[in-house]
Amino acid sequence: MADVQPDASAAALEDREIGPVTVLFGNEGGKYPDGNSLLVRGTRETVIIDPALGAVARADRLPAVDRVLNSHCHEDHIAGNHLWLDKPWHCHEADALGFRSLDGLMEIYGLPAEIETIWRQTCVDSFHYASRDDVVPFVDGHVFDLGGVTIRAVHTPGHTRGHCAFVVQWGGDESPDERLVYLGDIELSSFGPYYGDAWSDLLDFEHSLRLVRDLDAAWYATFHHIGVLERDAFEERLDRFETKIALRESELLAYLEDPHTLDEIAAHRFVYRPGPAPPMVEIVERRSMGMHIDRLIAQDRVEEVEPGRYLAVEH
Repeated sequence: MADVQPDASAAALEDREIGPVTVLFGNEGGKYPDGNSLLVRGTRETVIIDPALGAVARADRLPAVDRVLNSHCHEDHIAGNHLWLDKPWHCHEADALGFRSLDGLMEIYGLPAEIETIWRQTCVDSFHYASRDDVVPFVDGHVFDLGGVTIRAVHTPGHTRGHCAFVVQWGGDESPDERLVYLGDIELSSFGPYYGDAWSDLLDFEHSLRLVRDLDAAWYATFHHIGVLERDAFEERLDRFETKIALRESELLAYLEDPHTLDEIAAHRFVYRPGPAPPMVEIVERRSMGMHIDRLIAQDRVEEVEPGRYLAVEH
């Protein structure tokens, strides 16, 4: 857990220009612990969005940056923020706590004490965590005007309470042909949606997936794995990504044809693959599948047959 730095030199990292946007691809296409950051240049300002470890590796060849925008407060998305301590940092108001102190960041994860102790050190040593009392919060719909280029924040909670997508528009006529949507950790990977932290929410995530589907653009960029997609490929990936939630739930219902506890459900693995794994995996499984159980109970599809033991209801 302590050694999470990607093994890549700055020279090996690729950039892609799309209008005023430069996608700074991370190691292995933005594979965790790295990610894909965005530089957006207007006539008045240049902004960096989610500076990752790949941005840190490029630090000596990045242009001057006027402000930092973060889609949310997770360690891999803020790993390069420390490079611009003299510039404003912006995030949605719901995640501002995590920027103001390391204690606040730990609250977002909600880890047991023994794991939190290790994770605190990892966030500082490997992801360069730096706090800012003066982080500048924004709300849904806030527009950053860079001069001929705008960035609009779209609140897309679920991954965290304050997770946001950003709509980058240029060209002056609001055409989707001159628009890019940055999706952050709505990453469209085969892993599926991640809603395993204390500040995650399954229902919010599902609502956010419906919301981004309606954001029309020529390009869509993700922080991890996928990179940049055009509209048709985005819709296909989004369909598969969204289906992962239903698949987890149907597999859970099949498993609950016999009664099981949440401990047994977590050990069975519905989010991660079975096999040896760090303690963080069990926490994510318990949180994620606990949200599914709560929903299924509310829908009368699962019942608690005895304290802490759950069974699918036959219909």
